[in-house]
Amino acid sequence: MSPLALISVSDKTNIIPLAKFLVDKLSYTILSSGGTAKYLIDAGIPVKRVSDFTGFPEILEGRVKTLHPKIHGGILAKRSSHKHLNDIETNKIKLIDIVVVNLYPFQQKVSENCSWEEGIENIDIGGPSMIRSAAKNHNDVSILVNHKQYNQFIEMLSEGSLNKAYKTKLALEAFQHTALYDAAISNWISKEKNISRGIHFDPFPLIKTLRYGENPHQQAKWYGSKVFGWNAAKQLQGKDLSYNNLLDLESALSTVLEFGYENCMGSKEIPNAAIILKHNNPCGAAIGTSITDAFQKALKCDSLSAFGGIVAFNKAVDSDTAKLLCNIFLECVVAPSFHKDALEILETKKNLRLLKLSKELIDSSNKELCKSIMGGVLVQDNDNKEDNPDQWDIVTRSKPNEEEIKDLKFSWKICKHVKSNAIVIAKGEKTLGIGAGQMNRVGAAKIALEAAKDSCKGAVLASDGFFPFADTIELANKYGIKAIIQPGGSLRDQESIDMCDLKGISMMLTKKRHFLH
Repeated sequence: MSPLALISVSDKTNIIPLAKFLVDKLSYTILSSGGTAKYLIDAGIPVKRVSDFTGFPEILEGRVKTLHPKIHGGILAKRSSHKHLNDIETNKIKLIDIVVVNLYPFQQKVSENCSWEEGIENIDIGGPSMIRSAAKNHNDVSILVNHKQYNQFIEMLSEGSLNKAYKTKLALEAFQHTALYDAAISNWISKEKNISRGIHFDPFPLIKTLRYGENPHQQAKWYGSKVFGWNAAKQLQGKDLSYNNLLDLESALSTVLEFGYENCMGSKEIPNAAIILKHNNPCGAAIGTSITDAFQKALKCDSLSAFGGIVAFNKAVDSDTAKLLCNIFLECVVAPSFHKDALEILETKKNLRLLKLSKELIDSSNKELCKSIMGGVLVQDNDNKEDNPDQWDIVTRSKPNEEEIKDLKFSWKICKHVKSNAIVIAKGEKTLGIGAGQMNRVGAAKIALEAAKDSCKGAVLASDGFFPFADTIELANKYGIKAIIQPGGSLRDQESIDMCDLKGISMMLTKKRHFLH
């Protein structure tokens, strides 16, 4: 009696060579159903349909095909158990040695904003059941859930029997496959019906093992989506992305998104924005008449810190900008696209990582931010809701003029992405000085103001949190700051307001803080 392999796959990549190998080289009989059976038969591979094998037809519009004792008995039977083998013989069940199953493309379907009914119909039932059965009985049954496993499987079978360690590895990958699937379903239902989850899931498969983490002695792995985000971005050149590259790219992108992001058709209505970022903090940011102009202005803020940094643009990189990028050592550049002549220029910087991340690959539905702590995970809403300047209050006698209001809005957007305590000095919609991550606010102000020096005259100052004392106002006045934006909310707000009135500085309260730790 020939051995049996059950094949039922939604993703049919490379399934024909595997099935042919099993039939032609090892004399397997292939069990299959539905679309997979037709696909194999059309390729000239003999198939025994599951309904013929079980003697029971597919029912409920295909919802029930493989949920049958002749299928699961053949998979779950322990070959070393006399009782199991007696049950198999008594019930005329044949043993199934190989199970090749991947699941209905639920994640892909719901990413297309399908209806609730369509989503429910794309929840696979028989597939996970067969995968779990085969994985549980992996001592006796081989389970394949990904086309990337096929070549190694063929190689190892060609060399003889499969070792226990390899079959255990296949079982682990199978249980991970169904776990990710169930997590995706849980998260989708929670989102669609606005039901709070009692368990937090991160349904992300392993993308790759990175060279190391923040430091060479730390191991690191990258897990993520294949549909959205950095794994879906196209890396046009340069070395592999590192752990630190990915963290900085995320911060740079989230900052430049404050000003809109060009789609494939272009976006003339959004400003030209450039962000230069180093060690998870913006060190230069600007809006310009062109992408080139924006980058030049951003670079002037802190050209020293820009060395070895990350640059993010919200519009296509052209040849003029590419020439400027070649004049400084950078780790990564990300943009919606790159002009052909810009890529030719940037080819001279072989190690520079260029990433094309189109707008549709940015997951705007990602509403949560997760951080691991000892013994758990902290989950919060992403701080990506657009602020409404109409709700801001001018609380001083002096009122900001039109240009100052533009700069206040600009500096507030940047300050949101600077590690707290954060101070941003800006003028002409470009940063002049940034103070980040200090233990007290006046310390952050000193760093930002000193970085900007004489450029502070007529500039604005943004603070991510309120002023507990008026000392920051006094310091800002010494450098010539004319307008300040901050959330307010301190018991001593009036002291800061009074100091602004005394010094002729205008102050705007947003009533919303943006701490970033």
